[in-house]
Amino acid sequence: VGRGSVMSAQLEVVESGLAVAVQDRGRFGYRRLGVPVSGALDPLLLAAANALVGNAAGAAALEILLTGPALKVRAGRVRFSIAGEIVARLQSAQGKLLPVEPWCTVTLGPGDSIRFGAAAAPKAGGPGIAYVGISGGVEVPAVLASRSTYARAALGGVRGRAIAAGDLLPCRSVAGDAPLEFRGAGPLVHPEGPIRVVPGPQADHFTDEALQAFFSQPFTVTRDSDRMGMRLAGPVLTHSALGADIASDGVTPGAIQVPANGQPIILMADCQTVGGYPKIATVIRADLPRLAHARPGAQLRFARVNLLEAAAARAAQAQQLALWVGRIAGFRPAGVIDDAALYGGNLVSGMIRAAA
Repeated sequence: VGRGSVMSAQLEVVESGLAVAVQDRGRFGYRRLGVPVSGALDPLLLAAANALVGNAAGAAALEILLTGPALKVRAGRVRFSIAGEIVARLQSAQGKLLPVEPWCTVTLGPGDSIRFGAAAAPKAGGPGIAYVGISGGVEVPAVLASRSTYARAALGGVRGRAIAAGDLLPCRSVAGDAPLEFRGAGPLVHPEGPIRVVPGPQADHFTDEALQAFFSQPFTVTRDSDRMGMRLAGPVLTHSALGADIASDGVTPGAIQVPANGQPIILMADCQTVGGYPKIATVIRADLPRLAHARPGAQLRFARVNLLEAAAARAAQAQQLALWVGRIAGFRPAGVIDDAALYGGNLVSGMIRAAA
């Protein structure tokens, strides 16, 4: 549960936005049954959004890929957080409009509304991805131990789909009425540079020239990309005499398949559990969140690392998140009067007899 959240609350989806869905850390332990992991495309930002409202790192939040929703508090006092570069605006029940900054929280009461715009990719270049944390998490029913939305099989989320106008989202109310909010010490940013990969497991299905091109030439993200896979366009990666097909084996998010046309496909969070195309490399876990921000037209380059380097990168990412969370600080919004401090600190108890 979030900071001080003890009672149930409810949100109404006034406007759905585009491609906004409930996501948590993912649906683990069911791949043997053919069920994808799903979950947040950027678990780092999900954890940041949850930390701001005091939730567990993997609690269910709203993932914004294109444009955000408009939400209205129907019951309770609900605290929201924004992780990512996104424009938001609060409208109080009395009609007052206030901007809401990213990387901080805002608390709304019954009748208040909040509208989220489009997430901006770091350093421009089209929409990015952002997360809206909600006090206590979005408490839709869990399916196979996760609230994540997997739309292809209608699992999790709100009846297995993106949110829609009229949906009611259960969450938790923030106890008390102290106007204290929280913010991070600046944005939580991903490193730049090539996407790091571990070669294989079927690197022998590619010619030496193809391997050289893969690690030296840029590839462009195409419009034919979604939560299941990111298709790239670039130099043709020629297969060796072993061919462009293999006996179907297990695949995982981050695996880079190359079908007969020689154009790579990076498997994403909603990817299938088995595949029959050879895999030239696998994106390391620490760099998978970076792919969530790569929109059509973005260029990617790849760099080879070994398993020890991949583990070190993941440890560094965990440390980065821990440091960021440790620097979250409370603040009083401008223009808000702290009644408790006013009455507790500025009034003198007892009576004073004034001289005539």
